[in-house]
Amino acid sequence: MTELLSHIDLDRGTLSGGSHIERRLSQLRDAFADRQAVDHMLARGEDPVVYTVSTLEHGSGEGDQHVGLGVLHPGTVGQEFFLTRGHRHNRPEASELYLGLRGRGKMILQMSSGTSVIDLKPQSLVYVPGYTDHRTVNTGTEPLMYLGIYPAWAGHDYRSLSERNFSVVVVEDHGAPRILNRSEFLQSLGAHH
Repeated sequence: MTELLSHIDLDRGTLSGGSHIERRLSQLRDAFADRQAVDHMLARGEDPVVYTVSTLEHGSGEGDQHVGLGVLHPGTVGQEFFLTRGHRHNRPEASELYLGLRGRGKMILQMSSGTSVIDLKPQSLVYVPGYTDHRTVNTGTEPLMYLGIYPAWAGHDYRSLSERNFSVVVVEDHGAPRILNRSEFLQSLGAHH
């Protein structure tokens, strides 16, 4: 029988009874725009854990829900803040809710109608509509912790984003986050690399 009660451990960033994964920089190379900065860090032996996710899967039917507790660590690769790989759902019509628990960050929501960047902070609730690519970015100095709640049947599609990625990047600019067009950011890197 499925557990009806789980506990969130805000110190460890885990859900009791959940499965746990971690993603290191080497696994996220294609998510960052500045791949040269990624390669430089890896060449120096730096392969930090960028984020972890604890997931509770309550069944797989039409009425069932899955819950993920994400912990995105602070840091940068070049100028880019640490980020999640980002995804859309295998069943693209599936929506998702994100509830901010700790830290400060941004959510990038990319739809056919355009891209929005929304603050994710404690006690904020971000609605991710269906047919939306979404990614989380930690723009603070402490771990960004949040819950993601989505239908059990939604699934995760990472492949399509690894081929085209997001249209914007979030970079550190004099201690503050700045949203830049990805192609313009890549052009500016070409001038500096």
